[in-house]
Formats: sequence, structure tokens, C-alpha cells
Amino acid sequence: MKQKKIPLRKCIVCQGMFPKKELIRVVRTPEEEIIIDLTGRAAGRGTYVCRQESCLKPDAFASGKWKKVLERALNMSISQEKYDAFREKWLEMMGK
Repeated sequence: MKQKKIPLRKCIVCQGMFPKKELIRVVRTPEEEIIIDLTGRAAGRGTYVCRQESCLKPDAFASGKWKKVLERALNMSISQEKYDAFREKWLEMMGK
């Protein structure tokens, strides 16, 4: 019996390849908002972040690396206000 192919996606922070179901999806909606999509079905351009501690912790945000990576992955420029709002939602979701 042929085994099903598991879809792999790349984490935008560490560049590792992981099964799609193990990643957290970040989406740019058609209204130019940045949201965290836990269902994996929201409309818009999406990118993925793995659940490794090094990718999730606030130190990655502090380095400023996240903003540039998100801008490139979501194909948009992100204002500091939008980025700060996303950062707050992300940290709240992670319970930090």
C-alpha cells in the first residue's frame, strides 16, 4: 500500500522543514492585517513558524529579525504599529 505524502513547510525563522500540522501559520489577510491562523485555513498569503523554543521566544522579536522576515515572507511592508500589535498578540498566545 502506498503511503500518503506528508506536506512539508519551511519555518521562516530557523529555515527548517517540518510537517505542516506541526507549524503555526501567520497570514496576511486581503485587508492587509497580520493574524495568527491556528486552523490553517484563513484566506490570504501565509507563512509558517515552527514550535521550537528558539523560534517562539521573545528574544527573536527583540533582535528585530522577525519584522524583516515577516515583511519578506508576507510580501508587504509592515508599519511599526502593525508589527507591535502582532507582537502583542503573538506573545499573548504563547503565554509569555
